[in-house]
Amino acid sequence: MSVNYFTIGMAGHIDHGKTTLTKALTNVDTDRLKEEKERNISIELGYAPFNLGEGFQVSIIDVPGHEKFIRQMIAGVAGIDFVILVVAADEGVMPQTKEHAQILDYLGVENAVIAVTKTSKVDQEMHLLVEEDIRSEFSGTVFDDVPMFFVDSLSGDGIEELKEGIIQRLPRVEQRNSAGKFRMPIDQAFTLKGKGAIVRGTVFEGTVNTGDDLFLLPGMETVRVRQLQVHKETVETAYAGQRTAINLGGISSKEIVRGDILTTNPALRPTKTIDIVLQVNGELSYKLKQRSRVKLHTGTSEVMGTIVYFDRNELSEGETANILCQLRLDEPVAVLRGDRFIIRRPSPVETIGGGWILDPLGSRYRFGSETIKMLQQKMEGSVEERISDAIETRKVISTIKLSEAIGASEDETTEELTKMVDKGAVVYLEPDVVTLQTLVDQARDKLMNELKAFHQRYPMRLGPGKAEVVQELKKHYPTMLIEYAISDSLRKEAVVQHGPYLKASLHEPAFPKQWEKRMRNVVDRLQEGGIKHEGLAEMVRQQDIPETFLPELERYLLETNRAIILEDGTFVHMNVFVVSLRKLYKQTNNESFNVQDAKGILDLSRKYCIMFLEKLDSMGLTKRIEDQRKWVNHKLGQYIETE
Repeated sequence: MSVNYFTIGMAGHIDHGKTTLTKALTNVDTDRLKEEKERNISIELGYAPFNLGEGFQVSIIDVPGHEKFIRQMIAGVAGIDFVILVVAADEGVMPQTKEHAQILDYLGVENAVIAVTKTSKVDQEMHLLVEEDIRSEFSGTVFDDVPMFFVDSLSGDGIEELKEGIIQRLPRVEQRNSAGKFRMPIDQAFTLKGKGAIVRGTVFEGTVNTGDDLFLLPGMETVRVRQLQVHKETVETAYAGQRTAINLGGISSKEIVRGDILTTNPALRPTKTIDIVLQVNGELSYKLKQRSRVKLHTGTSEVMGTIVYFDRNELSEGETANILCQLRLDEPVAVLRGDRFIIRRPSPVETIGGGWILDPLGSRYRFGSETIKMLQQKMEGSVEERISDAIETRKVISTIKLSEAIGASEDETTEELTKMVDKGAVVYLEPDVVTLQTLVDQARDKLMNELKAFHQRYPMRLGPGKAEVVQELKKHYPTMLIEYAISDSLRKEAVVQHGPYLKASLHEPAFPKQWEKRMRNVVDRLQEGGIKHEGLAEMVRQQDIPETFLPELERYLLETNRAIILEDGTFVHMNVFVVSLRKLYKQTNNESFNVQDAKGILDLSRKYCIMFLEKLDSMGLTKRIEDQRKWVNHKLGQYIETE
């Protein structure tokens, strides 16, 4: 049968019997430190397996109740799925009970029961009064109507009823995701002789296997899983929701601290600037001013930082609604969108509030309504909307970086991208790089506008060089997006490439209308003039064409293959060149020939004959061997028919 993995937290005021109740439920004493035994209080987190029968594998975390150890309490409840809120019958709801309940609420822990302990210290008549008092204290909170059980941990009265109540409630609790990337915040790290570094924590999500390589954040070290244990039993795999000990290779326990994270998720990256949605304690003792120092608790980490508002200068008593703001931290943390957190005032010590991470990779924004509007869109936007916004901002982004940017798992991001591709909203430029179709369309439009402007400015040219186009478009778009837009335009035949040049498919190089007739006269004269003529510049002058057009005309003749240019810059009409080539080929009978032979056949001076033959050499049509030349037949096909 399938097994459900859960971690249950035991929370409440100091000396209300949490540790004793844990022992009554599990037969394990979670006070393991000498100081805890001597002072009879829990200082560190205590853990115990909780046997609830087949189908369940449950751990109980006993968190410290003393206000001095609230940081340990928060670290303990960060990964829990269910809570037993403990209230002593003889004392009722106390300050630390309320703070624990408030912290649990901020952390999103909604599944709970209330255990009223030490019932032997009050008579039966007091039970109703105790229940009424507790219900009154928690009215309007997540603990308003949760089941309440009266127990005595020493005698065992009510323990079985409490167990049964938990068993009935646990199936309603949503299972943690074991299919996603592995993530486990560390709450204990130590060295075991002969084993090396050991860390413990509750697996937030995913699975981990013996032999896996993991990232240790925020330092980004790579470590290997040597061995796994769940409640002192060696296992090959640990699942989300399980309390797990991991023997790590490649690192010393001295390099690991509570708050570090083990993960396989490459989208999880260290950050020091996070956008948050904050719910505030409505009973703040003091106003929390702009840029006040605060202490962030998230996962099992505890980091100092500064709170930054964008629509106010302070938080006052009575404010509880979602406040969109930012934390700028002294040290990096590794979080994802949706992770819960608590912030506390370091002095005087006070829980300010809690909430969830809006953007783990926040930037510095301006104070004012525009920033609040942007954060509001981040908060309310769907995964698709957040993907669109992130790509719109970055133009081109890898799927891993996209996961980071929107604070979603890689699997969730990939799944949504698939839907967006099917709808034609997203394009994969490479297997792991995406952009928006609208950005491709914009880049294509920009490309076409660039070509159109070029054709209007230089009508005689074939088009701009591709490198020149890319350089211009890089002012607006990343190179990868430009290359895709060009390739897409070529596929759709909106653009044609000739060698290094690009042109709009409908464009053909043409003479400016004002000078068209005269330029045609120049081309005709070039053909009539043969190989030896007065020169192209002189022909242009004779037609009274402005000299500024000469470079464009020369380029036109070469790019459209209407002429070739000899070594000294002499332009020869292509028809003249081909006729001369064929004549020479025919009269040399495809045999070797020398300059003198060619000079007689072509009726040219030695100077022009040599320039013509050197052109044949440079084009690969002939090969010179000492004073002889041989035809290179496989190169001649475009000019003459060869056997």
